[in-house]
Amino acid sequence: MSFDGTIATAYLAILVLLAPLGAHRLRLLWLRLRLPARDESRDWTGDLPVVTVQLPVYNEANVVERLLDAACTLAHPADRLEIQLLDDSDDETAGIAAARVRRWRARGVDVRHIRRSARDGFKAGALAYGLARARGEFLLVLDADFVPAPDLIRRLLGPFTDPGVGAAQAAWDHLEDGGSWLTRAQALFLDAHFAIEHEARHRAGLFFNFNGSAGMWRRDCVIDAGGWSADTLTEDVDLSYRAQLAGWRFAYLDDVRVPAELPGTLRAVEIQQERWTQGGIQSARKLLPAVWRAPLPVAVKVEATAHLLGHVVHPLTLALGAALAASGWLGLAGAALPGWVHGVALGMATLPFLLFYGVACRLRRRRAGDSVRRTGDALLLGLGLGVPLTLAVLRGLVGWRTGFARTPKAGFRRRVAYAAAGGLPGRWTRAALAVVLAGAAANLALGGATASLPFTGLFALGYLASTAESLRPGACRATADHPPRSARKTRPGVADGIPGQ
Repeated sequence: MSFDGTIATAYLAILVLLAPLGAHRLRLLWLRLRLPARDESRDWTGDLPVVTVQLPVYNEANVVERLLDAACTLAHPADRLEIQLLDDSDDETAGIAAARVRRWRARGVDVRHIRRSARDGFKAGALAYGLARARGEFLLVLDADFVPAPDLIRRLLGPFTDPGVGAAQAAWDHLEDGGSWLTRAQALFLDAHFAIEHEARHRAGLFFNFNGSAGMWRRDCVIDAGGWSADTLTEDVDLSYRAQLAGWRFAYLDDVRVPAELPGTLRAVEIQQERWTQGGIQSARKLLPAVWRAPLPVAVKVEATAHLLGHVVHPLTLALGAALAASGWLGLAGAALPGWVHGVALGMATLPFLLFYGVACRLRRRRAGDSVRRTGDALLLGLGLGVPLTLAVLRGLVGWRTGFARTPKAGFRRRVAYAAAGGLPGRWTRAALAVVLAGAAANLALGGATASLPFTGLFALGYLASTAESLRPGACRATADHPPRSARKTRPGVADGIPGQ
């Protein structure tokens, strides 16, 4: 086989592998639009239960006060509300938090500052530690970057009148999502995930997951499913699937929305997305054998498989970009394929994406012009994340264990400029791909190869946009006014609920 024939074969093979992923996205969209909303109870009946609010934090000096203030003003009877600040911090966060906790305790709020002697198990370990000390029948989990409305507990309790409901998830909203193309793209990714994916799965009776924050668990469900585990980076997905395999049902409330801070730099986005991607693949390896052994409808098993393996789209998309770069740069006459093939390929790759995210904009009542801009931003960011997320997929597939990297947050009151560390190899690889793809597109344009030019140009734009963002001053690293100290394995003098002296 000639070299251009090899490129053409690889190109077609990648498209064949990508086609089911696009079809799956369209199926979720069809389910969301076709099926009626599921009726969940909205009112709790009887005496109000004790609710424990769990706030897992690690080095969150910029946002911990905001988080505590929001949690301590949640509307629920004081004698039936317990707040646990599960603080594994080893920087100034602990002192800031301790002062805020004392202030709220003086006002009669049952809030406890819980510290561990070691950060074993990361977030999963902190939640398990808090569970063993919690008095609540229900557990509301809020990450450090969330700011719930006071009525969140009341709105999440309703579905639990069904004794079979093990967890209730609210939708994520955004504190500020129009500041840059980066935040607009992230906001749309999340809007589509909740408004289409979660809602479709909920309506169809398929498995879906607790998202790590802005959701409430029934304590008995957590215990029955085996509790929190730190053997994946997505402890939320892991526990969700184990709970549903054990027979618990999950509720999703799309009209209950909890705003959170979106990562403000490209490297912060990468850290968050790498953790979700690697953890998703780890969860697939761990859970799919149990899913396929379980006495479940085939539709549930197939959707669970597509859900847990969805991140394989990243290496496939990266490989497709490499094939386009090779054919364009070497001037292989469109990889020896007729023009209509490239047209079909461009449509297969972009139309499901544009339709999916366009509908998400519509469901979130975005204006037409804003929807077009956000969808374009999301398309470019999705392409630009190809390198780091491909590496995350590979780490998950080979079982490479890494630590839980927190997402740097700026907050509204910036005390510490937390560094978004790492990412240098991926950054240079992405920059190289941007140059190669731009050169390939220029070569095609000069040679009059218009058939594959739009597809190659689209990939070039995605990598150029993310490369430009990574080179923006302060975009990938932050200068620390008070750099966080390296994580220590132990912190002598720290007792349960009492910061070290």
